[in-house]
Amino acid sequence: MFPEKPQHPSKDILESESTILRGKTICMCITGSVAAIQSPIIARELMRLGAEVIAVMSKAACKLINPTLMHWATGNPVITELTGAVEHVYLAGERPKAFGKADLILVCPATANTISKIACGIDDTPVTTVVTTAFGSSLPIIACPAAHESMYHHPIVEENINKLRSLGVEILGPRISEGKAKMVRINTIIDRVIDLLISKKDLKGKKILVTAGPSREYIDQIRFVSNNSSGRMGVEIAKEAAARGGEVLLIAGKCLVKIPEYLNTIHVISTNDFIKAVKDELGTRDYDFFICAAAISDYTPNTCINGKISSDEMQELKINMRLTPKIINEARRKNHKVFIVAFKAETNVSRSELIERAYKRLKESDANLIVANDIGREGIGFESKENEVYIIDPNKRVTHVKRHSKRYIASRIIDIALENYRLLNK
Repeated sequence: MFPEKPQHPSKDILESESTILRGKTICMCITGSVAAIQSPIIARELMRLGAEVIAVMSKAACKLINPTLMHWATGNPVITELTGAVEHVYLAGERPKAFGKADLILVCPATANTISKIACGIDDTPVTTVVTTAFGSSLPIIACPAAHESMYHHPIVEENINKLRSLGVEILGPRISEGKAKMVRINTIIDRVIDLLISKKDLKGKKILVTAGPSREYIDQIRFVSNNSSGRMGVEIAKEAAARGGEVLLIAGKCLVKIPEYLNTIHVISTNDFIKAVKDELGTRDYDFFICAAAISDYTPNTCINGKISSDEMQELKINMRLTPKIINEARRKNHKVFIVAFKAETNVSRSELIERAYKRLKESDANLIVANDIGREGIGFESKENEVYIIDPNKRVTHVKRHSKRYIASRIIDIALENYRLLNK
């Protein structure tokens, strides 16, 4: 079915962002919704994380986008009809793992018509037949509905969606907007694919509190002091912890990255808001981990002026600021048992100095682990999708995680935190 040939140019993007989906094959089933125009983008995002993607298209989908486009996007031939090669069994049937054998079926987009056919066991397109075969071999299935809102709210369609959920199909979305039941955002789809394909659920039964993003310290009701943190590192940690089975609560400042809807989130603004939310949670719930990835301000104005300071009336503005409490210290005073992972950001320092400063902070705060990085380096830290960190424990053992995607960095932080947590709780 897939003869040996020179590598397709599209394969050049494989693992260009991460290896988190290395070795995984995703069967992307495309049906006749205009949302199919996003399918090549989704396929290539999955490939950038290391996945092999094989597209299956219904006739209706082929009228909207040409199969050649999906061949170009994935580097693999597109299945538009079932032949004597029994493609549905090849992809989704019970057989040993080999190239082309799917690890997950992604119906994206899923029309109301296809959803109802799948729910009723009707196999009259390559997509519905592949999905039926996947049911028989217990492969994970994700469906991303996309339709006009009135179609989506048809009681029988709603009943069929609930039926698929009860059968174990992961239904993502839709987003109701402009009179349409639109397909969920691409980031949400990618996140859930990762979640279902990560095999280890080593945080199951654990409660994890994570902070992310910058604080804002207001000078008046309009202006504030803040920093360049995007919140991406903390959000990726929360996503990774959730994927590994943890019960996660994210406390987030004004993050520049989209926070997935499935993450339980408390939104805060100032350092005091962060501290209050953390203390409230640690004081009322029995958390196993507190991972403080937020970029919280060290200083705050002594007073916040009501209204807006007029630049017409003030030619020079002087602001008196005071030191804010250290959130890690406050967390430790509130809960003596929780495993704390602190973060230490420095700029333009040597490796040894970065580690020494982080270790000093670790000991002062009685944290269990600290993650240090140099945000002064171009291409890593704050606003970047990548990072490079040093993870230091109380015995001054240092794990260097070289430059990689923040999702990968998040996985390594959790690996080491869990390893140390288990040693501590032997």
